[in-house]
Amino acid sequence: MITPQWLGRISYQAALDLQNRLVTDYLAASGGEHLLLLEHEPVYTIGRTRDQSSLRQPDRLPHPVFETNRGGQATWHGPGQLVAYPILDLQHRGRDLHAYMRFLEEVIIRTCARFGVTSGRREGLTGVWVGERKIASIGVGVRRWVSMHGLALNVENISLEAFSHITPCGIAGVEMTCLEKEAGAAITVEDSAKALAEIFLEQLPKLR
Repeated sequence: MITPQWLGRISYQAALDLQNRLVTDYLAASGGEHLLLLEHEPVYTIGRTRDQSSLRQPDRLPHPVFETNRGGQATWHGPGQLVAYPILDLQHRGRDLHAYMRFLEEVIIRTCARFGVTSGRREGLTGVWVGERKIASIGVGVRRWVSMHGLALNVENISLEAFSHITPCGIAGVEMTCLEKEAGAAITVEDSAKALAEIFLEQLPKLR
């Protein structure tokens, strides 16, 4: 049984340390699966790749850069953005990372719909979009088929400005958007977290 955990606002390092501990505990059969929900202190992250051009000018960025063990190019995490980190056993859920990412996209799409925002996928691109505007990013990692990292859904308008200093996810010319902007209404990260957690648990049995 997975019980979603709302952690509030924490640093990227603290969340990474927690994920690593939970994955280690699960692999040692001394812990269960988890869904961590949170906001980060402002930080740019990038996967371990030689091509870091999506950071543009790393030494001039307004927030620190953290190189981490997920896939993908640069993104930003911080206030106004909902981050979800599932610690899941994919060994018994199909062992298919592509299917897992499509599952996360579906959870985001249904969460957006809960707030009256129609979103979807774009061919050949990971993440969730409202028309040509990107509203959510996905970057996952696995250790012995136990997942870590996950998704980031832009919720509040304050989440958008920091993206202007990088090339988000390495996609030139991409426009980022958020739930508040698309819904035309005030939405809090915590409210979106409650909706996403409910939808995640509803959809999880379909991940096979």
